[in-house]
Amino acid sequence: MKKLIEVALPLDKINEACAREKSIRHGHPSTLHLWWARRPLAAARAVIWASLVDAPSSHPELFPTEEAQTKERQRLFGILEKLVVWENSNNQEVLDEAKAEILKYNNGEFPTLLDPFAGGGAIPLEAQRLGLKAIAHDLNPVAVMINKAMIEIPPRFAGKPPVSPDDGRRINEWHGAQGLAEDVRYYGEWMKKEAFKRIGHLYPKVQLPKEEGGGEATVIAWLWARTIKCPNPACGCHMPLFKSNIIAKNKAYVKVERDENGYPVFRVINAKDPIEEGTVNRKGAHCIYCNTPVSFSYIREQGKANNLGVQLMAVVAKGKKGRIYLTPDEYQKRTAYSCDRPDIDLGKIANYPGYLNTPAYGLENFQDLFTARQLTIFTELEKNIENLGDRIEKAAIIAGLKNDHVSLSNGGCGAKAYSEAIKVYLAFLIDKLADYNSAVCSWNAVGQKIRNTFGLTGMSMTWDYAEANPFSGASGSFDNMLEWVVKSIRNLPTKNAGNVEQVDAQIDSGLRNVVISTDPPYYSNVPYADFADFFYGWMRRNLQSVYPNLFKTIQTPKNEELVADPYRQGNKLKAAEYFENGMFLACKQMYKYSKDDVPVTIYYAFKESTITISQQKQFVSSTGWETMLSALIRSGFRITGTWPIRTERSGRTRSMNSNALASSIVLVCRKRSEDAPQTTRRHFIAELRRELQSALKKLQQSNIAPVDLAQASIGPGMGVFSKYSRVLEADGSEMSIRSALQVINEQVDAYFNEQVGSLDAESRFCVDLYMQAQYEDIPYGEAEILANAKGALIPKMVDSKVLYAKAGKVHLVRREELPPKVDSDESNVWRLTQQLTGAMAKGGIEECAKQVASLYGVNVEYAKDLAYRLYTVAEQKGWTAEAFAYNALIVSWMDIQSRAAELQSRQMVETSLFE
Repeated sequence: MKKLIEVALPLDKINEACAREKSIRHGHPSTLHLWWARRPLAAARAVIWASLVDAPSSHPELFPTEEAQTKERQRLFGILEKLVVWENSNNQEVLDEAKAEILKYNNGEFPTLLDPFAGGGAIPLEAQRLGLKAIAHDLNPVAVMINKAMIEIPPRFAGKPPVSPDDGRRINEWHGAQGLAEDVRYYGEWMKKEAFKRIGHLYPKVQLPKEEGGGEATVIAWLWARTIKCPNPACGCHMPLFKSNIIAKNKAYVKVERDENGYPVFRVINAKDPIEEGTVNRKGAHCIYCNTPVSFSYIREQGKANNLGVQLMAVVAKGKKGRIYLTPDEYQKRTAYSCDRPDIDLGKIANYPGYLNTPAYGLENFQDLFTARQLTIFTELEKNIENLGDRIEKAAIIAGLKNDHVSLSNGGCGAKAYSEAIKVYLAFLIDKLADYNSAVCSWNAVGQKIRNTFGLTGMSMTWDYAEANPFSGASGSFDNMLEWVVKSIRNLPTKNAGNVEQVDAQIDSGLRNVVISTDPPYYSNVPYADFADFFYGWMRRNLQSVYPNLFKTIQTPKNEELVADPYRQGNKLKAAEYFENGMFLACKQMYKYSKDDVPVTIYYAFKESTITISQQKQFVSSTGWETMLSALIRSGFRITGTWPIRTERSGRTRSMNSNALASSIVLVCRKRSEDAPQTTRRHFIAELRRELQSALKKLQQSNIAPVDLAQASIGPGMGVFSKYSRVLEADGSEMSIRSALQVINEQVDAYFNEQVGSLDAESRFCVDLYMQAQYEDIPYGEAEILANAKGALIPKMVDSKVLYAKAGKVHLVRREELPPKVDSDESNVWRLTQQLTGAMAKGGIEECAKQVASLYGVNVEYAKDLAYRLYTVAEQKGWTAEAFAYNALIVSWMDIQSRAAELQSRQMVETSLFE
């Protein structure tokens, strides 16, 4: 029986919900605790549901005609389109309708779902919401704790009223995790008040000038600049390091002066027209006093010698009409410097160039990333969490919870377990505070707020950092973080308990006959285990007593982490081999676990990484995409569908300036028959042609976007390829994944463009991109989708100058910007077509004929065929100038060939005269 996800999806509606969800913050489970590259809930919910509901075509006895099947498919689409809307996440009527369909097609039972790479927990959470028993596995203890807090803990205390003292609450009935959330709020506020009693003096208010109304104001943040000694002996000052002196766009900036001891003195200038300057850029730094250039190697040397200093640049305070920016006074400086530094150990930071670079500047341990004042507030809050345990347990006993002394880690749901549950969420609160209260946080001058430690993908050295006031109630404050956590808990589903374990996905956990949906690590992914150590140190201090087995190690496991990491594995080739072997083992386990009658769904999202060897224009590559396909097929799966799910916000900090992720591909897989036969290339192609006809027709009927159609069509094609144990080439060798993709692409192109000759992969990509955007920019991620589908390499096209790719944008290079002379053995038909069209426009038949005369092979005829196609595209889209250019080439083709033949004949005669 084919499931809905193997036939059609309302992809536009799912993608629309995913894109919208990324802008939702308050109450979203992602705000409970930071994790990286989470899948949107809408995508996870849609994929799980569509994997469990039969496609109408699977029941000809119920839907005998195509019309009846279409009608039923649209009914199912209607359910799914309502299901993915964020506001319907806890709409019982919508959920019940969706659950009824699951029960209908699963023998009246809700199956068990496993996510072996649970990460941020979106997939197990949505399985739980849909009524399934959710099992979440992950190797990383931080990810395990996030999943426990989302799917394991809330159901144990569902519907319970809060145990904290009633301070005039007006709620009589407590549903879901509302009571739990209320207690987290109550004890969180108590924790803050107790901390303020002891250390509130470290966060003094600031005196406002008369022009700002006078009196005192609460500080929101202190803005600092790091300093080093200028290497110029004639100067010798303590030069400040900052990227920009603008601290509020169109409002305020700092002016740097120098005291008698050579230290910087900052003065805040409130002006709408600031004079911008900075002392650090990508190339290095310079002394603001003597203008001496300073290399990063010198700064690193000074940092490792513990010679990095800090100076207070500005104070940001709450004004009556918004933020106020003030010159720091001596009291603010003395208070900040007066705090003794707590002696704690949070573990070493991996020196990971590009992602974790603070060790290169002497900040080698996680505790080095915090000021003395920040460490003090965290250690004070830790004491309060520890002191709360007995207090909450006693309150829970009085409220009626069992006094059984059974801990949370042992499955408890009584008073002791409840007190530990509150500790878990309060520990998360400290983690969130740490993210917004470190000395690598920066100040957003546009939004006028703190940018968190992981505001970028990674943890980079920050020269001018922002220290938030945790008692301010503003950006980065305790109140702010507490509100995020409480609202997130309130929205968590609690109907059925999930199960979360720390398990290596490459090792058999013993599970069988379960549904699998997962978002595994990607080839050449970022080092999440090293990132997670930032939180693990704090989590271990606060939760080791609650989950002793989970926090036995000093840092998170690294050796078993499944990522192609040249830094960790030695070199690129060893990293690729490690990842491929590990992913194969993980896929083998998923094969063992999975049900026979439900497809496995696997998310795949990546910034494509390719090991490429270029030799005389020959590119040999091994991509993460092919590695994933290969691992699945080798482990016994048959791929039956590929769905592009757009899941990433285009407004992320990193994606504004780089080729960051733009989408995920959901791979739909079935177990291949153990006695699957082998076949030949010829038979494979013949069957592929037959199968694609029906599959692509259904894809079109589902209104899939053109940019997604190329990738989605790979699924049915790989379904044919992967149903066989192997496909043999004409010489008896086994067909590779890359070759299979090339064959599938050829057949897909043949279906949609019957008149087009056999183009190279890069030309097919260029044609599709041209049809979508002509020569305008598109996001890099969309270009990657097309490139992956066509088997093309973006770096190769950039090298051949047909493609521009930079700062997260891609566009085709206009023919006027291409080299005017063609290569005699040009293999890129797109480039050749553009060059010939350009030659025709510039020099007419004569110039074009000269170019044709220099060519060898049959590609010149393919260029003509492509010109026909591009003329049709341009005409349909109303691109008049483009259509005219291709038309000019086509109508002159016979004359061009005739003239080119004359030139070639003359060239041969001239050559023979000199022999």
